[in-house]
Amino acid sequence: MALATSILCGVLTIILVALVQNQARDHVRESIGFGLGELAQQAADKLDRGMYERYREINLLARRIADLGPHSTLESQRRMLDDAHRSYGYYSWLGIATVDGKVRVAARGLLEGANVGARPWFRNALAGTHIGDVHEALLLAKLLPRVDGEPQRFVDVAFPIGAPDGRPRAVLGAHLSWQWAQDVERSVIEPIQEGRRVDALIVDTQGLVLLGPPELQGTTIDTASLRAAHGKRGVGYVLERWADGRDYLVGYSQTRGHADYPGLGWTVLLRQEAGNAYAPVQRLGQYALWTGVGLAVLFSIAGALVANWITHPIKSLQAHADRIRHGAAAPLVPDERSYDEVRSLSSALNTLLADLVRRRRELEELNRTLEQRVADRTQELASALAIVQQNAQHINTIIETAHDAFIGMDLDGMVTDWNTQAERMFGWRRHEAIGRPLADLVLPQRYHDSLRRAVVEFRTTGHTNALNRRVERIVRTRQGEEFAIEMTAGIAGIGERSFFSIFLHDISLRKRVDQMKNELVATVSHELRTPLTSMRASLSLLKSGAAGPIDGEVEELVEIAHRHCERLVRLVSDMLDVEKIESGRLTAHPKPQPLAPIVDDALGAMRVQAHDARVDLCSDCVAGAAAARAEVDRDRITQVLLNLLSNALKFAPPESAIDVTLAQAGRGLRITVADRGPGIPAAFRARIFQRFAQANSGADRKTSSGLGLAISRQILVEHGGELWFEDRAGGGTCFHVDLPLAGSGRVAAA
Repeated sequence: MALATSILCGVLTIILVALVQNQARDHVRESIGFGLGELAQQAADKLDRGMYERYREINLLARRIADLGPHSTLESQRRMLDDAHRSYGYYSWLGIATVDGKVRVAARGLLEGANVGARPWFRNALAGTHIGDVHEALLLAKLLPRVDGEPQRFVDVAFPIGAPDGRPRAVLGAHLSWQWAQDVERSVIEPIQEGRRVDALIVDTQGLVLLGPPELQGTTIDTASLRAAHGKRGVGYVLERWADGRDYLVGYSQTRGHADYPGLGWTVLLRQEAGNAYAPVQRLGQYALWTGVGLAVLFSIAGALVANWITHPIKSLQAHADRIRHGAAAPLVPDERSYDEVRSLSSALNTLLADLVRRRRELEELNRTLEQRVADRTQELASALAIVQQNAQHINTIIETAHDAFIGMDLDGMVTDWNTQAERMFGWRRHEAIGRPLADLVLPQRYHDSLRRAVVEFRTTGHTNALNRRVERIVRTRQGEEFAIEMTAGIAGIGERSFFSIFLHDISLRKRVDQMKNELVATVSHELRTPLTSMRASLSLLKSGAAGPIDGEVEELVEIAHRHCERLVRLVSDMLDVEKIESGRLTAHPKPQPLAPIVDDALGAMRVQAHDARVDLCSDCVAGAAAARAEVDRDRITQVLLNLLSNALKFAPPESAIDVTLAQAGRGLRITVADRGPGIPAAFRARIFQRFAQANSGADRKTSSGLGLAISRQILVEHGGELWFEDRAGGGTCFHVDLPLAGSGRVAAA
């Protein structure tokens, strides 16, 4: 613990020192860089102010000479020039030239009589430019001594001397020795030169080094610092590599002129070799490193002392625990100088020791009775195992003697059980089926995905629609022959050990019988329709008097025959529709159209029957529903409405009304047929849509084939709609026909 504490303290100290060092190093580097930039700015400011003084001084001198007038003597002008030369020693030459370029008078008489008309300073002064850049001496090169073995260089300042009429009559020119700029450089750099090697460079607008180290002076440079000074026109610094291959920290600033002095656009660069510039940073880093090491050592020593103080009583507790492990049972007495945590731990150990002693006694007592308890538990487990084996054998016997095939399938779709009836039904032996996918054994290829989806649905949601109900499926034998079965599936077991318990009953014979029955019904219905149609036509002619008048008794017999013939025709038509439903040939040809005209046609067709039954037919179209369109087969929907109206008329009491309403419901249209009859009995509700189902078959007026609602519901399924009913408030029944709006899509019947 002491070692870990010491290492942790040392690491944290070093990390902290490193972070502080990095922050300090960055700050110091930035301070050094900005310091060079500020020195460059000071040098640039001194250059600007010095040039401003000379600029102003020559301008004032030109004005004074102009005030003397054109009649002033040459001697007086020479005295003024000599005074100016003596007042500022950096004037290498001062002179006045006439407008034709001839030097009329000059300080110390230098170049008097010489022609300077071709010199740039003379032409620029007359053109309004009063300051000229650095250049070497030409005419004065032989008259003035060299400085440090090099020819002198000047900065030109010149102003025209005006005549009373405002035109220039002469030009006052001054050559300012470049030694002045070198003195400015020394005044800025010398205070910081001790321990630091700083080079100063003055560069003109074209990149020519006017002042600088001997190897660079007179050369043209293009450095990042120079570009930065031109771009920002401010103060800053950069770290860059120069042509000599060394890295320099360079501070830069650009001259901007002063007052009315426009400046020459010089750039001042102060460069210092990076190693020399960052020497204080390196010393700071070494100091911080040794400080961190020293602090880490101090923390380690302190940690060792604290750890020894902490671990001494713990070692005493360890020694006492070793004695307890070797059999001693004496309680622990803590040292009076121990800290609170050790005293608390001692108390806890004493409590633990007492508990261990008690548990040891209980364990000894338990061991004495353990063998008998193990024998008793073994006997109980043997009895339970025998019961389980008996139950398993009982279940296997039931499954094996069942008339239906039984298959067990796990949650991965693999067969886990396969009884004898399954062997006979599919042709696969039990040992061949166990462990194989059920889909590969009994399902046609087209149904594999549906079984897989059902298994995935159960694993995801815990239920599936195929559980605990009878469903019909198509399966195949080992030889590939397909047949129909009725299947009941349930789930057994718990959790991951759950499996599907599936019983299968062969209904292929029943299907064939149903098919034969349907074919018989279809054949009989077709055979009956032709003679029934002829009989109905003949009876209609007799009833209408086409064959001559008939007396009252015969007319009554004809009426009865005609009514029952109509009933037989409807029954045969319903049977034919049922046969079409069974064979899948009940088709609809829907197209978008409004439902209001269809409802009106159906009501018109039932008006006569309603009049005979003394029942009013009332219709209502809710606003917006009349213009809505549904995609329907007009004849089929009319058939549905006629069935519903016919049923309502059978059960509606005389002098009541049947209300037919067309309205929008949800995302579709709804037609409601509501009567005031006795309602649908509770026992009949579950099978009202089954074939041949009848709620009341007592009276002739209320008898029917029992097929109308079944056919109507199938027609609505073909349209993607729904037929349902509910009790009407105040008595009676409401049948609702729901149809989707045109363009909302149809749901194909399964």
